[in-house]
Amino acid sequence: MPKRNTESQPISSVLQEFLSGSKLEKGLNKVTVEATWHQVMGPPITKYTKTLRWAPPVLHVYLSSSVLREELHYGKDKIIALMNQELGESLVESIIFK
Repeated sequence: MPKRNTESQPISSVLQEFLSGSKLEKGLNKVTVEATWHQVMGPPITKYTKTLRWAPPVLHVYLSSSVLREELHYGKDKIIALMNQELGESLVESIIFK
């Protein structure tokens, strides 16, 4: 039986180490990207968002308003920058509005 490690570590570093070694990280990133979309864009845009699909590094956003789709298309670079800033890492490199 291996010896127990008696050194104390912060729980955040233990969880990060566990996630990096498992397949859970991709699923957690997906949930985080979707939550960040709703947080960054706010209720007015969220109301017209039908579904989100994140296929790293592309975020597919399905909208119910064609006018809103065109408006968001013009600000795509700014949206990507805001999302990555909120996420703390560059998870979204491109957004496709459908």
